[in-house]
Amino acid sequence: MVNTAQANQMQNGQGFVAALDQSGGSTPKALRLYGVGEDAYGSDAEMFDLIHQMRSRIATSPAFTGDKVIAAILFEMTMDRDIEGRPAATYLWEDRGVVPLLKVDKGLQDEVDGTRLMKPIDGLDATLERAAGKGIFGTKMRSVIDGANGKGIAANVGQQFQIGKQIIGHGLVPILEPEVTISIADKAEAEAILKTEILAGLDDLNDDQNVMLKLTLPSDAGLYEEVIAHPRAMRVVALSGGYSRAEANDLLAQNAGMIASFSRGLTEGLSVEMSDDAFNQAIAQAIDSIYQASLT
Repeated sequence: MVNTAQANQMQNGQGFVAALDQSGGSTPKALRLYGVGEDAYGSDAEMFDLIHQMRSRIATSPAFTGDKVIAAILFEMTMDRDIEGRPAATYLWEDRGVVPLLKVDKGLQDEVDGTRLMKPIDGLDATLERAAGKGIFGTKMRSVIDGANGKGIAANVGQQFQIGKQIIGHGLVPILEPEVTISIADKAEAEAILKTEILAGLDDLNDDQNVMLKLTLPSDAGLYEEVIAHPRAMRVVALSGGYSRAEANDLLAQNAGMIASFSRGLTEGLSVEMSDDAFNQAIAQAIDSIYQASLT
């Protein structure tokens, strides 16, 4: 059963979604930006220990609360670890008032028809059962659109909704993330096609099936107004997609109804070498700026 308090916060809460879900492929870069080079670890286990330390430092910072951070997306290994001696999802919700979400995709297939679909998500049903048992509210899964190819975009969105319905069947609310690459020449055209496919997918859902969407900040401000207003869309959040925090905040402020779900935009400027006071001040400033942009 969907947690009604968490559902209310996800749908109506003032704030944004923190993306703390770097996976094996993106973790080395995240650590490098944090000031931890690849010479600091000799195995994947050591690497994941270090990224968990970084995530825990963020989650335990005084500013990281449900007052401005309504939810946080976790990597599976984070869900299975503790923060401050408590299971991560439990700590986030009960101690910080932050709704816990889980990244479930396993990476991308090679590009076909201008799109990179998700790889098969082996063991998804078992993962969802485990996540529900740990107090996870919803999930997130990412695929990528690299061109304004109608066939490819339809396949991309179709896969997202198909797996989304499987997730709904476990009592969780999925975040569908068909990301449009910000550097492509036909980004606006791709987003127009994407919007049409998303609306069709939303229309196909039953009245008791709700999803969230995580979308690239659009080239045409306000493009996703109909998606945001759709009764089956619990929330529409924006990914920073390679923009700096300042750029992403500026673009987000132009799109009423969208809130942030930033990863690199959130952690930009943080360093392992910072004192706790300096770190907490920096993350508080980042949280406040993203929060303000999400209110606009």
